[in-house]
Amino acid sequence: MRLILTTIAFILIASPGWAETESPDHAVIAPPSCSNNLGESVLFKERNSDNAKFAAGMARRDGDGNPVVNRFNFDQAPAPLQAFIDLHECAHHQTGDIDRPHPPRNSPEHLMNESIADCIAILRIRDDARYSEIDFADVATSLGEAMGTAGFPEISISSRVSNIRHCHTNYASAATFVDGVLTERGLK
Repeated sequence: MRLILTTIAFILIASPGWAETESPDHAVIAPPSCSNNLGESVLFKERNSDNAKFAAGMARRDGDGNPVVNRFNFDQAPAPLQAFIDLHECAHHQTGDIDRPHPPRNSPEHLMNESIADCIAILRIRDDARYSEIDFADVATSLGEAMGTAGFPEISISSRVSNIRHCHTNYASAATFVDGVLTERGLK
């Protein structure tokens, strides 16, 4: 079974003012609709831990071969970040990443897969009426704060935010973007 653990999967969601035993309590948003590149519906499953202080997502196939996104501790993240995580993980299914060999972590191929998933996620947030209350600034702020708190260097944060800003500003629809990725990969 191939697992796609994204950079965002280990982002700690915490405020410097929280005590060690406290955790934020954000309303968990409903998952988006998501189908993979084969037309299979992707299932979203909640996986929580009482001790966790981070929200995480993981796209994979479950033991029965079904495409799933595991949503870990989404009550630890604000709605814009929850939406971004969900749509980022969905993008791994949409582009066929789940059924392809996983490139080595931090390799150029791995980082490209992550950048593509980020791009698709922000395009869906931009264009989907369901996310009309979330704008680019909401996503950039919550993502940047979370990455900073987790100890990512400023260059990593600014590079990632720059990528999603570029996608948000310069690309057509998420569907068009996904179609281009699938065509380039010979999956369409």
